[in-house]
Amino acid sequence: MAIRTIVWGENVHEQKSKIVAGIYPDGMHQTIADALNAAGGIDAETATLQEKEHGLPESRLAETDVLIWWGHAAHKDVDDEIVARVCRHVWAGMGLIVLHSGHFSKVFKALMGTPCNLTWREAGERERLWVTSRSHPIAAGLPDHFELENEEMYGEPFGIPEPMETVFVSWFQGGEVFRSGATWRRGAGNVFYFRPGHETYPTYHDGNVQKVIANGVRWAHNPAARLTDPEAAPNVPVEKALEPIEARGEKLHADGEEGFR
Repeated sequence: MAIRTIVWGENVHEQKSKIVAGIYPDGMHQTIADALNAAGGIDAETATLQEKEHGLPESRLAETDVLIWWGHAAHKDVDDEIVARVCRHVWAGMGLIVLHSGHFSKVFKALMGTPCNLTWREAGERERLWVTSRSHPIAAGLPDHFELENEEMYGEPFGIPEPMETVFVSWFQGGEVFRSGATWRRGAGNVFYFRPGHETYPTYHDGNVQKVIANGVRWAHNPAARLTDPEAAPNVPVEKALEPIEARGEKLHADGEEGFR
């Protein structure tokens, strides 16, 4: 069964910049989705900021295996209710791939719990991405390194929690380095951040970049059934303990009462 994927894009730069529109006439989100559909085993659709509920109603997310997120100019315009909805689905088992400036999105910051800040420079310089985890499934079929002739520089320090795995490290022509591919698990959901993708360069037409994203979708997919309530914190009464115990001291909550601990 194909991995059901949504590629979410702001769709702002494509509407305002002739340069971006010339590179991605159907939008970056559609270019990424087209490449995923061509990769095999993935059924990719798109959603954008301008759609009702940003194209991410509860019913659609419930049927989504992996969500891909690209944002840059309009992070603040993403509704907080949608952000909370996406986070709940990640905790429940939906995979999430965050691209380029999505590092500063509300969704990524909420899941990381850190500022996710970095240094940057827009100079169209060469980026060399090194595979730092040769056997990782996200790196399958890639050379030990590959280059993008023109990209925006992101540099360390990168204000993220320590990754579960670092799959790629980038070197830039100006000398900086950056953890360009990193993974985490949040609840039952797998999260992958992949750095390249500045809108004024044809990055998402690059074969290696397309392969990374397709590999990322396959890695992020959790085939297990989605958790029905990932925020549940049930009370286990004394009489239901696996071993016999005797309650001692005063209690603030009645047996069986729901509450946060």
